[in-house]
Amino acid sequence: MSALRSFLASSAMVAMLGLGYGMWSLIAPGEERQREIIKNLPESNPVRMEETRRRNALVMQALKEAAETNENVARGLGRFGK
Repeated sequence: MSALRSFLASSAMVAMLGLGYGMWSLIAPGEERQREIIKNLPESNPVRMEETRRRNALVMQALKEAAETNENVARGLGRFGK
């Protein structure tokens, strides 16, 4: 009886996995839709990409300067700073 119960439980788990995979494949976009989504991403715009690179460089520079100093940089920022 225990073997039958474990077989039924295993079969139910496999059926649920199959159902989940089937639903995922129905919901997931096709290859053409994926290309369209990637084409319309903000990062595909060269101007926007350059702005993002510039902003990231400024953030990294600020982090580097903060790491090199011994004073508490966060204390001077925001409304709780003083």
